[in-house]
Amino acid sequence: MATADQIKSLVKAHLDQDNEKFKTTVLQIAAYEAKRGHTSLARDIKTLLEKVNTSKTKVVQFNSQNQMLLMSTPDNRLKDLIVSDEVYDRIKRILNEFKNRKKLRKFGLSNRRKILLEGNPGTGKTLTASIIASELSLPLFIVQMDKLVTKFMGETSVKLRQIFDSIESVTGVYLFDEFDAIGADRSIDNEVGEMRRVLNSFLQFIEQDSSDSIIIAATNNQRMLDKALFRRFDDVLHYSLPSKQEIFKLFVNKLSVFSPKFTPSNKLIEKSVSLSHAEISRICDDAIKQAILNNADITQENLIKLVDERLAVYSKEVR
Repeated sequence: MATADQIKSLVKAHLDQDNEKFKTTVLQIAAYEAKRGHTSLARDIKTLLEKVNTSKTKVVQFNSQNQMLLMSTPDNRLKDLIVSDEVYDRIKRILNEFKNRKKLRKFGLSNRRKILLEGNPGTGKTLTASIIASELSLPLFIVQMDKLVTKFMGETSVKLRQIFDSIESVTGVYLFDEFDAIGADRSIDNEVGEMRRVLNSFLQFIEQDSSDSIIIAATNNQRMLDKALFRRFDDVLHYSLPSKQEIFKLFVNKLSVFSPKFTPSNKLIEKSVSLSHAEISRICDDAIKQAILNNADITQENLIKLVDERLAVYSKEVR
């Protein structure tokens, strides 16, 4: 069943004859129902919406013509995220503040909802955005940077305004992945004037934004970001390569579905210390596939061999 806010938004859009807001609200309802396991109902809602041809919206669509926002309804859970205790606790704080945002407003306070994620590739930044959306029963919208940034003067800033219009009209989690594409330091000598204007526009939009949506920017290179960005975000989370304890948990969690009693050896953990969360997860998937295809058990030796294969990629790159 749609929430009270969604129903009110739907009625208001109808009374205002606002087709764009009507469609985006229906999209939110479909995502909400899908999250609750009502997949058949969500599919029926989408089918009905696709028959509505009166809307001129270009930002949020169900079809493949969507040029800027990629919507999904993730089902990841916080318990599946293996990061440092500090990052884990701060994500819990973001979730708790969102769930109790009305209580905070009574005291003139607002919840954390503009978040910057920084760290090595494959350390859980994108997964974090999916988990926040899933835990809060919100749709996840990934901003397609290659569609947002164009070579034409002023066009990127116009598209950026459309993104923030959607952030205002449809409550969700909005992820700007590879954020340094627009957030690069304005003092960098080779930075073109157009991108400086885009960054200025982003700074204005994010500062003026007062929606209920959660805005997440993710980058692999914090040093490239303009210093003015940091005070616009409510929280900055730093992600690093997994510790030995986290590596242990990654192997156990990923392999538990196929091999519940598997325990990684110290040698396997030591071998994996330079790998990211995503790389270790991929190694576990490969090990499971090998075991299935060969009708065999997962062994320490096979996993170490897969780790060596991954490490060999980097040694060849260096050469």
